[in-house]
Amino acid sequence: MANIKSAKKRILVTETRTARNKAIKSEVKTMVKKVYAAIDSKDQEAAKAALKAAVSTMNKATSKGVYHKNTTSRKISRLQKAVNEMA
Repeated sequence: MANIKSAKKRILVTETRTARNKAIKSEVKTMVKKVYAAIDSKDQEAAKAALKAAVSTMNKATSKGVYHKNTTSRKISRLQKAVNEMA
């Protein structure tokens, strides 16, 4: 355990940020699963709606610094491609 006051603060801040990042990543994963579920059920309208929501969530996560922008771009591209191939 840290003895220095600033080190103790860093531990607390790290725990807070880790919890926030974990929640955001979990939400993104849930949104992506919804897109793939809609694709599997062959529902194009639901897939497009889920894709729009997923992209929005992913972009928010990127702006918060949870994901690197290239990672987000790659994931969005793959989702978009999957939805487009459905048609």
